[in-house]
Amino acid sequence: MSTLRALAKAQALAAGVAQPVATVRHLHLSDRPLVLVPLTMAGEANAPLAALVGDAPDAARLLVVPQPRNRDQRFAFAAELAGIVLPYLDSFRGDTEAVAVDRGRDVRHRYVDAPQLVVPNPGGVTFLRLFGRSTRFRRPDGDYPVHPSVPLLGRWLTFFAERAEQPGSSALVALTDALTLHWATGQSAVEDQHLPAVLGWLDPPPGLTGAQAAARAEDPASCPPAGPATDPEFDNRVLAPAIAAYADAADDEAARRSAYAELELALRGQLAPTWELVWRGLGLLAALPPGARVAGRWAGDRDAFTGHAEHVDAGGGPQPRRDGAVAAAVRLHRLERAAASYAVQRAYDDPLVMAEHRLTGEAFVGDVTLADPARVDDTGKRPVLRPRIQVVTTEPVAVPVGATLYSPARPGQKARVVFLTPAADGKTEVVLELSGGMGRGLTAPPGTVPEVGERLCLTTLSDGFLPAGSFPTPEETPWTHGGPPAAPVLSDPAPGPAAGPAAGPAAGPADGDPAEEWA
Repeated sequence: MSTLRALAKAQALAAGVAQPVATVRHLHLSDRPLVLVPLTMAGEANAPLAALVGDAPDAARLLVVPQPRNRDQRFAFAAELAGIVLPYLDSFRGDTEAVAVDRGRDVRHRYVDAPQLVVPNPGGVTFLRLFGRSTRFRRPDGDYPVHPSVPLLGRWLTFFAERAEQPGSSALVALTDALTLHWATGQSAVEDQHLPAVLGWLDPPPGLTGAQAAARAEDPASCPPAGPATDPEFDNRVLAPAIAAYADAADDEAARRSAYAELELALRGQLAPTWELVWRGLGLLAALPPGARVAGRWAGDRDAFTGHAEHVDAGGGPQPRRDGAVAAAVRLHRLERAAASYAVQRAYDDPLVMAEHRLTGEAFVGDVTLADPARVDDTGKRPVLRPRIQVVTTEPVAVPVGATLYSPARPGQKARVVFLTPAADGKTEVVLELSGGMGRGLTAPPGTVPEVGERLCLTTLSDGFLPAGSFPTPEETPWTHGGPPAAPVLSDPAPGPAAGPAAGPAAGPADGDPAEEWA
C-alpha cells in the first residue's frame, strides 16, 4: 500500500466516507455491459448453483441448477448460460474499422466495439476461469456429449479470464477492484472484496457513517453475500431443505414444480441485492470522466476480441490446459510490460496517481522561470534544436545530472538534466535540455517548448514504446526447461467408468464428476 493510499484510508475512517484516490476513471465502461452474478455451492469445486445475467438493470435472467452435484444439470446450466452470453458476444461482431500497421504500409481490421463482462468481485473472475476450463474441452459427440454451445462458451470464458490478468484491460471487470482503484475506504483490503461493504463506504445512507453502513452490509440477514460463495446460515436454513424437497419430489411433477419455484425464489432473493448493487456501482464509475489513455487500452481489448473471434471462426483449437516453457515466458513478459505501461499511463492521466510518485522521488512539480526556445546545438555534424529551460521546485529532486525526464503534458519530449543548483528557501533550480516533440526544423513550433510561468510536472516515468523481448521458438526450448515440447494435449483424457453421467438428481460426489474437471 502506498503512503498516499494509507493516508486516504485514514481520512476515510475519520470522515466516515470513502476518499477519492483518482480524478479520472482508469477503465473503459461499455454502454451495454453484460453483468453476471454467479453463486456456487459450498463444499463443491466450482459447482454452479445459480446466476443472474443480463445487459440492463431490468433485464436480469435467473439461471438455477436444482441439483449442483448432477453433471447433466451442470452442463444444462452451461448451455443455458451460453444461450445468453454467445448472442451478446455476436452482437459486437458487426462493424469493423481499418487500422494501419507496419508504418502505414498495410492495414488490418478490428471490430469497432467489444463486449464487456462485469462480475461483483474477484471471486466472480475465478468462477468464470474455472467454469471455462471445465467446459472448453467438452465435445458435442462421443461419450457424454454436451450441447455444441458449451465448449464454445468455455473458450470465450477462458478468453475473458485471461484478459482479466492483463493490467489495464476492461474486458472482464471485477467491480470491487474497479471501485477501490478510484476510492479508498476505511477498511482492510480483504473487506474491500465485499461489494455491499464497499458501497456502504462510497455512498452511506443518511445518518450513517461508512463504517456503520459497511457493518450493516456485512449482516447476511440484511444484505446477502456478493457471491460466488453462499452464507452458511442460508445453506443450512433455506438451501439444503429446498434442494432436498426438489429431490424428494422426483416422482411428482406438481410437487417438483412447486419445489423448483421455492428454490428459485430463495436464490433470487440471494442474488437480487447484489445485482442492484453492481449497477449502482457502475453508475458511480460512469460519473467519473475517462482518462486520456483509457481509449488506447480499450483498443487493445478490441484487438484481442477480434483476434480470438477470428481464431474461433477459423476452427482453431481451445486454449491449452497449461502453457509450454516458451509460451509461459512470453505470457509473463507480456504481462510485465503491460503492468509497467499501465502504471505510467495512470500516472500521466491522473495528478492524484502522479502524487504517489512524487512522494517516492520519481517525479516533481515546479515552475518554469527561464526558457531559451531558440537554442541550437552546433557541436555535432549538423546543428540541431536543443532548447533549454530552468525549473524551480520546492520538492526534493532525487535524480542525478544527466538523467532523462519526461512530462505528461508533452510525453514525446525528453528533458535531460544539465544542472542541479540548490537555491534559497529550500528550492532547487533544475536546468533541462529538451529534445524531441518539436519537429525537424531549427525553430520550435508554438507550444512545444514550456514557457516562463508554466507549472510543469517532470518524472522519470516514460510512456514510450517498450520493445518486446527475444525468446526461442518452442522447438528450441532449452533442456533446462524440458527440451522441445511434445505435441500439446488440448483435451481431457477419456473418462473412465466413474466419469459417467449422474445416476439421478440427488447423486452425490461419487456421481463420476472428476475433481480436475471443476478445479
